[in-house]
Parts: sequence; C-alpha cells; structure tokens
Amino acid sequence: MTDTDVIVIGAGLSGLVTATRLTARGRRVIVLDSEPAASLGGQAFWSFGGLLLVDSPEQRRLGVNDSAELAFSDWLGSANFTSGAERGEGPDAQGYAWAQRYVEFASGPMRSWLHGEGVRWFPLVQWAERGGYPAGGHGNTVPRFHVTWGTGPGVLAPFLRAARAARDAGLLQIRFRHRVTGLVTTDGAVTGVRAEVLEPSTVGRGEPSSRAATGEVELTADAVVVASGGIGANHDLVRAAWPGSAGRLPSEMLSGVPDATDGWMLATAEDAGAAVVHSDRMWHYPEGLPMHTPVWGRHGIRILPGPSSLWLDADGGRLPAPLFPGYDALGALRHITGRGDSHSWFVLNKTIMETEFALSGSDQNPDLTGKDVRLLAQRVLPGAVGPVAAFAERSPEFVWAANPAELAAGMNALTGSERIDAGALARLIELRDAQVRSGLGKDPQLMAINHARTYVVDKRMRVSPPRPLTTPKDGPLLAVRLSVLTRKTLGGLHTDTETRVLRPDGQVLPGLYAVGEAAGFGGGGVHGERALEGTFLGGCLFSGRVAGGAI
Repeated sequence: MTDTDVIVIGAGLSGLVTATRLTARGRRVIVLDSEPAASLGGQAFWSFGGLLLVDSPEQRRLGVNDSAELAFSDWLGSANFTSGAERGEGPDAQGYAWAQRYVEFASGPMRSWLHGEGVRWFPLVQWAERGGYPAGGHGNTVPRFHVTWGTGPGVLAPFLRAARAARDAGLLQIRFRHRVTGLVTTDGAVTGVRAEVLEPSTVGRGEPSSRAATGEVELTADAVVVASGGIGANHDLVRAAWPGSAGRLPSEMLSGVPDATDGWMLATAEDAGAAVVHSDRMWHYPEGLPMHTPVWGRHGIRILPGPSSLWLDADGGRLPAPLFPGYDALGALRHITGRGDSHSWFVLNKTIMETEFALSGSDQNPDLTGKDVRLLAQRVLPGAVGPVAAFAERSPEFVWAANPAELAAGMNALTGSERIDAGALARLIELRDAQVRSGLGKDPQLMAINHARTYVVDKRMRVSPPRPLTTPKDGPLLAVRLSVLTRKTLGGLHTDTETRVLRPDGQVLPGLYAVGEAAGFGGGGVHGERALEGTFLGGCLFSGRVAGGAI
C-alpha cells in the first residue's frame, strides 16, 4: 500500500496543473515544496502572465493574420533543432515532437480551456521577440504575446481554486517545507521520495528561507513528478553550463527568479538514473535592472523595451542589426558575453522612456495584475506608468543629461571608467538623428521602428514616433545601464511526449515524470536554442495538462 497515488515535487504552476488534473480523475496526490505556504504558485506568481496563442480572437480583432503553420515555421526558425529531429532522430527528437504538439495546443484548445476556467486576456496583443532576420529565421512573424488579465496570479487562479477543492475532497495534500533529497527506486522503477522536513518559516513570498532540517520522511507512490523548476538562481551552475562558444557570463549577475530556483532536483533525478539534456541552452536577458526594493537575493527586473533606444555595448558601440531592443534577446546577450562585457546601455530620451519602457512581472504592472481599468488607461496617456517612473527616479542605473557630452560623463561616472568617448557618442546620436530628419532613412533600426508603427497596438501605445533624440521637448537625454538577468533554462530532464522521464540510453525510467521548466518545458527542450516568448507559462500549462492525463 503506497502513501499516495502520485507525488508531485514543486508547487509552482506546472505542479499545480499536474496535481489538479490528476485529482479531477480521482487520483490521490501529495505535493511537496521546500518553500513556505506564502510562496504557493512559485515563479508563475511573479510573471507578466504572457501566453503565446495562435490565431486567437484577440489577434483577429486587431487584423493579425496568424495560423498554426506560420507559428510552427517561426518556432522551427528559432529553435534550430539538430538535423533529424523532424524524423524522430537525434537529441532534439523529443523537443521537436513537443513543439508540434504545443503549437497545435496553442492554436486549438488552449484558449477555450483557460477561458472556461475564467482566464481572460488584455485585448491588445503584444509583439515580443520580433527577430528581424530573413524568413525562416528567429522571431515572431506576427504579434502573439497575450497578456493575461491579472498577469501571473490570473494564470494561477483556476488551479489554486481546483487545488482547494481537491484538498477539501481529501484528494490533495500540499506539504510545504519538504525538500526532496533523493528518489526511492525499487527494481529499477521510481517508487517514492526521501525528503528533509525544514524548520518552519514565516518569510514572505519569494523571500529566502532557511534550509535547516528538523527531520526526514520517506513517502511511496505509484508515480513521482518532478516540477521543481530550473537553475536560474544558482549562478555558479548557470556559469558552468553556459556554452564557451558564447563567451563568458559576468561575475556579477541579477536573478529574475527567487533563490529556491536552484536546480537541486535535476541533479537528484540524475542520481536516480534520469537523463538531463541540453543543459547549455538557456534563456537569460541582457536588459536587467537591480530591483530598488529587493525581495530575493540579487533581485532583478527586466525592461520590456520598444525598438527606439540605441543599444550600445560597454564601449559605446552600437549592437549590430538586428539586435535592436525587443528583437532577439539571446542574440543580444551572446553579443555582450562574447565581448566579455558585464553590461550594456540603452541611450534614449525621456519621451521614448515614457512611451516604450515597460517592466516585466506582476508586481511591476499593478494595473493589469489588479484588473484596474482606470489605472490601465494611463498607459495611453503622456508620462511613464508608475513603476517605470519609480525606477527612473530611484535607480542609479538611470543617467540623465542635457547633452551627449554630459551623458557620456555620467555613464563613465557610474561605471568608474572612461570607456564612453563623449565625441563618439555625440557623433553616433547625430548620425541617428540625421536619418530621422531625412523623413526616410537607410538605418535598419529606423526602418524597424517605422515597420513596428504599422501595427495598431505599437503605434498607439508601444512605439514612439521617430524624432531626433536631441529634440528639446523630448528631453532630457537618458542612458540606462543594463545588467545580465538570469531567468530560464531551456534544457532539462529528457521526457517523451507523455512526460515520462528517459534514461541516458533513451529508455523510460519507470515511475518518474517531469513537467515545466524542470523538463525544458517539454521533452527536455521544446524551445531548442531560442524561445518565442509566451511559451514558458504556456509550456508549464501544457506539460502539466499532458502529465495529468497520462499518469
């Protein structure tokens, strides 16, 4: 007699989806999580709530012509799966199969399923990861980033309701402060877990919690699901896995995820015979800012930029096309790390900041998170939204100046170096402004800005009309120092399309399943080398749904 039917390790989004799908089928489930109850929902709570949907009513109302075929073509252009994956061969075979199924899900039942659970979306679909490469390359051909009304908490809400109902029915237990230290195997199959019981903690959501153990427990089950997330807060592990071909990550980075996202369970599963694949594939961001009121260690926030800022390296040189803000996050990061830089810069002016800067995260978008229509209306009015204005006022990473020479001096003062040449910066700005004054221009970034403004949402609220940076009424000038912000791991536990974990020889490890980021969001790497955005929460939803039906 087992202690329960299924043990789920991790009380984040993928774990909750898995658990509640199982309890809906009458299965008994125990969820274990190392954090206190305040952190129920994991990283998803902090997210912007963006979901990649395909050919949605929201897109069609905006005149966006999308299809599953176009979305899958974009996915393949971004993933760059290894040869043979489409034939079910090689290290990306499972990732390719998951990608096919995810796009089918995102263009089919995903929206109706969530809509039926009460989830709604901001009607103005955003255009993330534009790519800027020729057809067949990385990027979204059309806008697909649907922001959930209620952001991350809005995505979590139906599964928290279902969890409470399952608990009341006696089918679900969530045991906080349980840190799994090993998987129990019997005759080659996973049959349970060993866990430390950590001392009680009253810390708030996302705050670092103690790892002092007060006891141990062993639990048995018919199946164990790893839903423990990735490695984003473990910077040593991130640096060790970062591919040498992409240069080196800086010695100091910001974390976009709480401290508990440490990759602990990946190594624990490996010890039990599981295969981890594509560890060197990651999705970190180059546009990070230190949080002015940090919750977790090295807490950082990502700027979600429009396309108008000049993106400069640490020496003041422009990043090459198409590495414009909002076009290719990983490409920009690899350019920066390939140079060995610890930071880069956005150079813009106050008007561009007010129009184009947004910040990622539920806490940085109180209008969307709180479903506050009156507050939301301020996004289309002059001036920066509240959280952006707070950073502009409080963050030392924002350097304001009346002219390029003063701006260069401020940038150098911030870094304690003389890497920005005032004359070169002034010349760069003048060259850019001359292109704008022409009324047409050959500069590829200016062409990208003009193209972006052909989309009604970008023209209305996301992309500033092109004017010279030195236009007096748009000033003062602004430089923002950007740091590397760790976030997602694109590899993980190797699984088949039923979420069953595989051994290094490709055979199923009986009794063990994996979902969410711990499984590379599906198959050990559904994204391949690059993501299209909106597919991380979506991958947690989809893989949890699959596991909940397959176990």
